[in-house]
Amino acid sequence: MRASARQGDTIVLGLDPGTLVTGYGIVARRGNEMMLVEYGTIRNEAESTMAARLQLIHANLAELIARYHPVEFAIESAFYGKNAQSALKLGHARGVSILAAVQAGLATSEYSPREVKKAIVGTGTASKEQVRYMVCSLLRIRDGAVPLDASDALAVAICHLHSLSPDRSRHRDWASYVAAHPERVAR
Repeated sequence: MRASARQGDTIVLGLDPGTLVTGYGIVARRGNEMMLVEYGTIRNEAESTMAARLQLIHANLAELIARYHPVEFAIESAFYGKNAQSALKLGHARGVSILAAVQAGLATSEYSPREVKKAIVGTGTASKEQVRYMVCSLLRIRDGAVPLDASDALAVAICHLHSLSPDRSRHRDWASYVAAHPERVAR
């Protein structure tokens, strides 16, 4: 069930970047309700040059932004593994993705994989399959056949919407909460 976004909705484009497969997910919030707008993947051929891959990612994201008019862009931050070459390639994909968002004037945010998993599943060590299950449940996607890259991107968008939530605490830490609400602390 995909929703048509309406004026006044907060629309977020979430991204799980990669040079071969980039997952994207567009989620709208109307009041307290989250709705699926669109999801999918941008796939590159392994034989393509890096320049051609990056151009395809940028062009597809620019087209998605023009079609759905998101107001926010959220991307998964780089995961630092042992392979420097993979991290460098991921950095290229992230760079052209952020460029597409900035060129369209979108506010951009980054979330670590652990932050996203914790926001969606409740634990930062959740598997991709657990994330997909919760994303499908939260967005009422029945078939559950969402590609893992797309479900990760939808999770990034949902994580970002949670961070924008108006009922989220405005306090940075426990000490600032106690300072603002001394009457709630038992002495």
